Amino acid sequence: MKLTGAQALIKSLELQGVEAIFGLPGGAILPVYDPLLESSIRHILVRHEQGAGHMAEGYAQATGRPGVAMVTSGPAATNIVTPLADAYMDSIPLVVITGQVAASVIGSDAFQEADTTGITMSITKHNWLITDPYDIPRIVREAFHVATTGRPGPVVIDFPKDIATGELEWYWPKSIDLPGYRPTTKGHPKMIREALSLILQAERPVIYAGGGVIRGRACEELVAFAERTGIPVVTTLMARGAIPDSHHLCLGMPGMHGNYTAVTSLQRADLLITLGARFDDRVTGKVSAFAPNAKVIHVDIDPAELGKIRRPDVPIVGDVRQVVAEFLRGLGEGDLGQQADLAPWWAQLEQWRKAYPYTYDRTNEAPPIKPQFVVETLNRMAPPDTILASGVGQHQMWSSQYWSFEGPNRWINSGGLGTMGFAIPAAIGAKVGRPESTVWAIDGDGCFQMTAQELVTATTERIPIKVAILNNAYLGMVRQWQEMFYEERYSEVYLSPDLPDYVKWAEAMGCVGMKVEDPSEVESAIAKANSIDDRPVVIDFRTDTSEKVFPMVPSGHSNDDIVLG
Repeated sequence: MKLTGAQALIKSLELQGVEAIFGLPGGAILPVYDPLLESSIRHILVRHEQGAGHMAEGYAQATGRPGVAMVTSGPAATNIVTPLADAYMDSIPLVVITGQVAASVIGSDAFQEADTTGITMSITKHNWLITDPYDIPRIVREAFHVATTGRPGPVVIDFPKDIATGELEWYWPKSIDLPGYRPTTKGHPKMIREALSLILQAERPVIYAGGGVIRGRACEELVAFAERTGIPVVTTLMARGAIPDSHHLCLGMPGMHGNYTAVTSLQRADLLITLGARFDDRVTGKVSAFAPNAKVIHVDIDPAELGKIRRPDVPIVGDVRQVVAEFLRGLGEGDLGQQADLAPWWAQLEQWRKAYPYTYDRTNEAPPIKPQFVVETLNRMAPPDTILASGVGQHQMWSSQYWSFEGPNRWINSGGLGTMGFAIPAAIGAKVGRPESTVWAIDGDGCFQMTAQELVTATTERIPIKVAILNNAYLGMVRQWQEMFYEERYSEVYLSPDLPDYVKWAEAMGCVGMKVEDPSEVESAIAKANSIDDRPVVIDFRTDTSEKVFPMVPSGHSNDDIVLG
């Protein structure tokens, strides 16, 4: 059976189980859009290619399956670079297909030509430039395999226009042959034994769980391991929900804006059991002062992470799910000695928990609204299994602090790259992936203005997300830093509370728009938003301009210098 390259690409995507593609057509990719008309794959037409990439990220984070985006060549490919970099930092599986000028004119500065494979080499796990139509099925299968195995991440298939119009005899590869790509999944038995020995000896251990626990589908194993040992768990920004926040062993989020107990537990620990985390600077603060008395067990499927920032005493390369299962088997054998008494450690942790909870002024009943109050109320009124997406900045930190995450894949955010404008398109992608779930996006007024046009996509495609804008009329996190570290020299951070008019803007994009200025109106507005399920909803919450995110560890300082506010 002969197919065109375009037909072969779509057929290959169907065989990979692709349900949705987020994209925008253009000249070089146009031949591929024709067979889409007969395909079972749903195409979501975005308003900007960056939106396509972030939607694919939101889809992947919410479902655990790879997100797929397709754009044309040149400026379209460069527009999707930011989502690729974002996905690379946060280990999100993406397959991005970019159109390319005809292979015969590559390198001639043809119209809308860009060196896509060169541009994306450092921010993808791998990329392919297809030069023969016959390679299409093989490369598509390889691309999905690479994106979803080992440490997940984004890949790019660069697809020249003449390859799309060329022909091949259809086939589907029975196997994948990538001799240079063999991720290590099973932890070394000797290292696992050494880790168990340290675990049983430790008097102040902490499980430091990172996003790899969620990406590696190891949440059940994490909870079982914590319960078996009684060891407390901290969950990084990317690991929120890996263990339920309501679980008595969960200490919450560590890091620059983490809670005092989580931050200080790491500082005072004598053992860090690091699972799928990478010792990010936002968690460690000043690296030389981080957890100074702790030995380190570091489990990660990416060997490049072991020793990159903190030298581990016991490095274990392997799939976190399999390694933690090995820990549980080893502990179940009962021949490794008696575990140290953790009661004194827990007594200290409970003392910190009681003394230093997250806090803000809850007595304020007049405008402006406290942003933390909005997040708490959204959380309290959210239907079961609600998914929360956020942008980046103060609202992201308040979302992580004041929302209770009871399971994985319900927190969609940009961690490593910190991409403003992430929330709206990512929420759309999450809703496409899990249409039965309510999806809220908490955004700042600065972030919202970057990608709000994708609400047109949401309206047109009948994707009814809900958006809460915490509108403080500033680039809030930048303002906070200028206030605390630049002697209140507020340079280029004021945005105006009324320009644009967010209600009119929302209505112009086919959404229901609301403005809330008084704390007494917050609950009724959220109730109304939750009752609307046939179109997107945007609520402009007028929040306190002066409110700052606390606790805070100043950049470059030790975590011991945590400021409670």
